[in-house]
Amino acid sequence: MVGRYVDPEARGRVTRRRPVNADHSPPWFGWLLIDLMVFGVMVITLNYLQVLPDSASSWYLALGLVSMFSGFYLATLYK
Repeated sequence: MVGRYVDPEARGRVTRRRPVNADHSPPWFGWLLIDLMVFGVMVITLNYLQVLPDSASSWYLALGLVSMFSGFYLATLYK
C-alpha cells in the first residue's frame, strides 16, 4: 500500500532513549587510568636514569609498559 502512513512505533522502528546517567564509569575509573599511565612513564624514566635498585633492569621496563598498556586499555572502556 503506497502512501499509507504507519507510525514508527507500530513498525518497531523506534529507538528508545537511554537514561541520562546510564553507562557512565565510576569517578575513580578516570583517576585509575591516569595513575597507571603516569606510573608507567615514571618507572621507565627512573629505570633509564638508573635511580631504581638493580639499575637498568628489563623487568622495570616490562612493568612500565604493562602499566601504560593497561592504562590505555582502561581508556578505551571509559564512558
